[in-house]
Amino acid sequence: MVNRLAHETSPYLLQHADNPVDWWPWSAEAFEEARRSNRPVLLSVGYSSCHWCHVMADESFQDRATADYLNANFVSVKVDREERPDIDAVYMEAVQAATGQGGWPMTVFLTPDAEPFYFGTYFPPEPRHGMPSFRQVLEGVRQAWDDRRDEVGEVAGKIVRDLAERDLSHQGERPPGEEEMARALLGLTREYDPQRGGFGGAPKFPPSMVLEFLLRHHARTGSEGALQMAQDTCERMARGGIYDQLGGGFARYSVDRDWVVPHFEKMLYDNALLCRVYAHLWRATGSDLARRIALETADFLVRELRTAEGGFASALDADSDDGSGRHVEGAYYVWSPEELREVLGEEDAALAAQYFGVTREGTFEEGRSVLQLPQSEGVFDAERIASVRERLLAARALRPGPGRDDKVVAAWNGLAVAALAETGAYFGRPDLTEAAVAAADLLVRVHLDEHGHLTRTSKDGRAGTSAGVLEDYADVAEGFLALAAVTGEGVWLDFAGLLLDQVVTRFTDPGSGALYDTASDAEKLIRRPQDPTDNATPSGWTAAAGALLGHAAHTGSEAHRTAAERALGVVAVLGPRVPRFIGWGLAVAEALLDGPREVAVVGPSLREARTAALHRTALLGTAPGAVVAAGIPDGDEFPLLAGRPLVDGEPAAYVCRHFTCDAPTTDPERLRTELRGG
Repeated sequence: MVNRLAHETSPYLLQHADNPVDWWPWSAEAFEEARRSNRPVLLSVGYSSCHWCHVMADESFQDRATADYLNANFVSVKVDREERPDIDAVYMEAVQAATGQGGWPMTVFLTPDAEPFYFGTYFPPEPRHGMPSFRQVLEGVRQAWDDRRDEVGEVAGKIVRDLAERDLSHQGERPPGEEEMARALLGLTREYDPQRGGFGGAPKFPPSMVLEFLLRHHARTGSEGALQMAQDTCERMARGGIYDQLGGGFARYSVDRDWVVPHFEKMLYDNALLCRVYAHLWRATGSDLARRIALETADFLVRELRTAEGGFASALDADSDDGSGRHVEGAYYVWSPEELREVLGEEDAALAAQYFGVTREGTFEEGRSVLQLPQSEGVFDAERIASVRERLLAARALRPGPGRDDKVVAAWNGLAVAALAETGAYFGRPDLTEAAVAAADLLVRVHLDEHGHLTRTSKDGRAGTSAGVLEDYADVAEGFLALAAVTGEGVWLDFAGLLLDQVVTRFTDPGSGALYDTASDAEKLIRRPQDPTDNATPSGWTAAAGALLGHAAHTGSEAHRTAAERALGVVAVLGPRVPRFIGWGLAVAEALLDGPREVAVVGPSLREARTAALHRTALLGTAPGAVVAAGIPDGDEFPLLAGRPLVDGEPAAYVCRHFTCDAPTTDPERLRTELRGG
C-alpha cells in the first residue's frame, strides 16, 4: 500500500510513501478535504537526514493503530523543510514563540484555514521524561477540536495576529560603518572559546559565515585578533571528530564543546561553505592545513554528493546499518581498537589508535571512537600514516553506507558552485572548476525558466514543484559570479543579473528596501516569511545583499548597489548585538567598506602564461569582495573590460574602486600588493 506521497520528487516524502498514514503533500486539496470532513490538520515537517524524524516515523507513522487513529480524525500533511523552507519558517516561528524551542520533526496542528493552534516537535510512542505520548497528544487535540472549537479558533486567530505583528521594525537607515564593525568584532571576541575555538558552548556548529567575516575584517583592517580566531577555529574543527579524518568533509555539528563527537549527517551546504572558508584561509595565510582541508572537502563533495546529472545531492544520513540490521547513528564512521587490529594488524593499529585518538573506553558509544587528530606530542611517519588511512578508508567502504538525499537544492548548489570554482582556480585543479560548471549548467537547464524564475529543487533531472525562495536566487547568483571570475565567461554574469533583477522586483519592499524570503507572487501563507539572520546557511537577505553588491561592482548598476546598501541597513542594527547570527551580513559590509574593488585583467587569451599569471593573482587577492573580470581588451564578456587596452602590448591588470582606477600594471607582484586588504 502506498499513499499520495508516492508521486512526489522529495526523497523525504518518498520515505513516507509506504506509511499506513494517509499522508497528503502540502496542497490546497488537503485543506479543502479538512474543511469538507470537518477535521483538523496534522502538519509534520522534517527532512531526510534528520535522525529524530526517522525515529518518530518508525515509532508512530509506521504503527498501524496510530495510523488508523490519524486517518479517522485528522488530515495528515507531510512537508520536506528543505523543499519548502517558507512553510517551515512560518510554522517554526510559531512553535518557537509558543514553546521557546524548536526542532525537527516539527509537529503542528492546524485549522482547515492553515492557522496553527497546538505545537510540538518529537513525541514518543509512550509517555517519557515528562513528555506525553503521541497518541495522548492526538486524543487531546481531537477532544479540543470536538468540544472547545470556539477556544481553538480564538487561539489560532491570536497566534496568526501575533505573527503578523512580528514584522521587522529594526531595519537600519544606512549600512554599518567602522563603529558597528568594531562592536561586532568585540561581541564575537566575548563569545569566543579560546581553549577550543568556535563560539559559545555545546552543541557547537561550524561558524562558516562568521569565519568569512573575520577573514575579510583582517584583510581590510589588519586585525590580528580576527585572523587568530578564524585560524584557531579552523584548526580545531579540522583536527576534531566533526571532520571526517578518512574521507574528508564535515558533519553538521558537534554535540560537545571540543568538536569530538559529531551529529554525523553531512550536509551539502556545510561542506560548500567550509570548503570556501578553508580556501580563503589558505589564500590569506598559506596554511598547509587549510589547503589540505579545502581540497579534501572539495573532493568529498564531488565523490560523495555529485549526482548523475552533474548537480549535488543535499545530504548523507547520520544513521546507517551497523552490520546487524539496526540503523545506528555514526555506525559508518566510528572504530573500536579491535576493529583497527582486524584491518591493520597489531603494530599499525596501535599507531592508528594513538594518531586518531581511539581509546579502549571509546569517545562515542559502545566502546567505539570518532577519529580525530588530538593535540599531542610526537612525530609520525607520514608514509605510514598515509598507508593506515588508505587501508581504513578501504575497509570502511565495505560497511553499509549512509543513505543519500539525492534532491538537488538550488541555493545549496549555488554555494557548491562558488566553492568548487574558487578551490579549483586556487589550487590548479581544473576538474573542480569543471564540476562547478556542470552544476551551474544543471541549474540553468532544469531550475531556471524563460522568465528568470527559479525552481527550488530537482531530482533525477526533473524539476520539482516548489518555487525558489530568496536564498535560491541569491546563492545561485553568488555561485554564478564566482564562476564568471574564474572562467572569464561573461554569460555567468548575465545569468546572475537575471536572477538579481528578480530579487529587486519580486522580493524587495520598495518602501524600506527590506527583503522577504518569498516572492510577491508566491503562495500566500499565514505570514510572509522574512529573516535576515544566518542559520545553517547565509540568510537569503544578506546573501542577496552580497550578490547585488558584486553585480553592481561588475556593471556599475546604481540600482543594484542601492538595493545592496539598503538591505545592509539591518546589519547596522543586528551586527553589534548578535554578530554570531549575521556573519554573512558583516562579511558583505566589509566588502562595501572596501569598495569593493573592481579588477580587470586583459590579455590575448586567458591561457597565455602572462595573462594567466595576472588572472590567478587577481583571484588570490584578499581585498574583501573584490570582483574579477578577465578577457581580451575591450572584450564584450564583461563591462569592466571596456576601454582597458594592453600596456605596451603586454597583458595588464586594472584595479579600480567605484570605477576610478589606479595605473594599470603588467607585474603580478605589484598587482598582489594592490589587492591586499587595507
